[in-house]
Amino acid sequence: MTTHAVSSATTGSVVRSYVALTKPRVIELLLVTTVPVMVLAERGLPNLWLVVATVVGGALSAGSANAFNMVIDQDIDTLMGRTQARPLVTGAITPRAALVFASILAAGSVALLWVFTTPLAAVLSFAAIGFYVVIYTLWLKRRSEQNIIWGGIAGCFPVLIGWAAVTGDLSVEAWILFLVVFLWTPPHYWPLSMKYRDDYDNADVPMLAVVRTAPVVGVQVILYAWATVAASLLLVPLAPMGVLYTTVALVTGGWFIFESHRLYARSLAGDDMKPMKVFGASISYLSLLFVSVGVDPLLPW
Repeated sequence: MTTHAVSSATTGSVVRSYVALTKPRVIELLLVTTVPVMVLAERGLPNLWLVVATVVGGALSAGSANAFNMVIDQDIDTLMGRTQARPLVTGAITPRAALVFASILAAGSVALLWVFTTPLAAVLSFAAIGFYVVIYTLWLKRRSEQNIIWGGIAGCFPVLIGWAAVTGDLSVEAWILFLVVFLWTPPHYWPLSMKYRDDYDNADVPMLAVVRTAPVVGVQVILYAWATVAASLLLVPLAPMGVLYTTVALVTGGWFIFESHRLYARSLAGDDMKPMKVFGASISYLSLLFVSVGVDPLLPW
């Protein structure tokens, strides 16, 4: 292999490591909630460059928060099987370099949103990073079984950022969608923590699945799934939303609830709980729900 090829391979691996710091798959899901909200706020198609600026700014914000999280949680990640390939654990990136990278992303996000969208969107971006890093990662994650419930608020900010980027304010529709994501986060994440219960237990992280029995977790998943679907239906009379959104909210919400009940039933029976079925259903539910949020206002009826 030539020196140039080795250099290219090294550069490529470094770039991939920095991208991994941002948790790109998490960012994808967060951005799914941003663009449709902008369409709803505009009641039509918003300016393309505004969308681009908001999406890029939101991605930088989420990437910054995730990178800070990896620096703080390096010790935990070392102990958990599913996180041992992360760049700080493998030594591909130093903690100092990761901190600098996270800080640059944070500054870039706030500056981009302030200049090209609205000051409120920029302030919300800064608040989202601070909430995820300080409230969730530093305070709640290692101390409370309620960590995902309240720490999950950070994942609700893209909804507010998208709305604020278009309107410069926050109205009731934005807060309803914020509530939907807030209520959705625990039944989305708790099944994942059930699958990786031993990892979290080994790292002494008090996820609900570690400190409570599987049936107790199953009940909580059911309650939050029902609450999520109920909150989504508030948008129908208040936005108001049409037939497409209403149908999607009911059908996909019913599926989400059904899988939640199946998880609980399997936990009582002592069977293989298959928690990732609920995890997968939760992702599909939120994605389809927010796609309908963006498409419904464009329909002629």
